Amino acid sequence: MTTADIIESFRQKVSREIVLEAEGVDRYIVYTPFMFDDGDHYAVVLRRDGDGWMLTDEAHTFMHLSYADVDLSSGTRARVIDHALATYRVENRDGELRLPVPDEAFGDALFTMVQAIGRISGTALWTRERVRDTFDEDFRSLLSQVLPPERVVFDYTDPVIDPDGVYPIDCRINGMPRPCFVFKVANDDQCRNATITCYHYERHRRAFSSMVIFRDQTEITRRALAQLSDVVGKQFASLGARDRIESFLTDEVLGARLP
Repeated sequence: MTTADIIESFRQKVSREIVLEAEGVDRYIVYTPFMFDDGDHYAVVLRRDGDGWMLTDEAHTFMHLSYADVDLSSGTRARVIDHALATYRVENRDGELRLPVPDEAFGDALFTMVQAIGRISGTALWTRERVRDTFDEDFRSLLSQVLPPERVVFDYTDPVIDPDGVYPIDCRINGMPRPCFVFKVANDDQCRNATITCYHYERHRRAFSSMVIFRDQTEITRRALAQLSDVVGKQFASLGARDRIESFLTDEVLGARLP
């Protein structure tokens, strides 16, 4: 199939606006009218793959979405992305989206590729309401992936100093000289509850370290945040700081084992 035939296949199946530009040997930039929410176009490249052809985004999609400061690797977003990849039979190879072109069906392959990219990019653009719906689940999912299950108790209450469960801790990490209390904070009420709980344990002279993961720290009022900052240890502004959260838990929390 000639280059002209490939372009015509793309245009018949996808859009008359498709442009193909040669860049190197057996490598073509595929310009499409499809864009991310910020106006940048999808990156699609057609290149030789052995005896056939393949479409690839050359890792552009996930790199582009990383600027949105959202966690795409866990929770509901990750499941939606995995489902999209399976549905469209697109391979995620270390962040690069790859789709072989079967039987010279170039137009069909490109149509599938842009659908997959669109579905994946859409997860980064969920509304604040949708993010609120997944925050609790994403919080638990992240901690469950990083922490050994025998070291973790979710929704912990102390049977001695809190028999009525008035001062719950979202996640207690054990196995260190001092347990680490982890709080999820999505609003001012949760922020104040975390503050009061820390004060309660301090008042009963319980030794502990603490950390907070916010849904979005910018949504917390200055007064509530200032009160929390007086009693809590480490703070993370959102789940988008996943790499930093994982590093802190691995190095500072799990690394502080009992002697």
